[in-house]
Amino acid sequence: MSFLLNNEMMREVIMDHYQNPRNKREADDSYKKVYMDAVSCVDKIYIQLKEENGVLVDVCWHGSGCAISTASTSIMTEILKGKTIDEANAIMEAYQNMLYGKPYNPDLLDEAIVFMNTSRQPSRISCATIGWRGVGRILNGDDTNGK
Repeated sequence: MSFLLNNEMMREVIMDHYQNPRNKREADDSYKKVYMDAVSCVDKIYIQLKEENGVLVDVCWHGSGCAISTASTSIMTEILKGKTIDEANAIMEAYQNMLYGKPYNPDLLDEAIVFMNTSRQPSRISCATIGWRGVGRILNGDDTNGK
């Protein structure tokens, strides 16, 4: 997204992904899977991905969550699908840096840039990162097949 978003546009993107989440489905057992939940919110989701030859050929999820976690996870699946593991790690690092007020490359984030103001509400960072942390756990070999 090479244009500047105002607060209303960001809310619209978030609400669209919340009301119409992308890649929300349960995948088969050939996918790596990790369960993620949040103590401080209603978020209880499974992150699933399929990697072939160093490429994330599919990223999906299922479960329930608040508007922020649902929208963030939906956007994340769209951004990471088709990326190499190195590209995915760079995108996830840029996203984390954005949320924590560190320097980042906005060109890597596509629609995830709509969470740029989340750092103003630190309690929402956990919601905005739950899906991203799940992918990170899987890529670091910490998938638990949903347990």
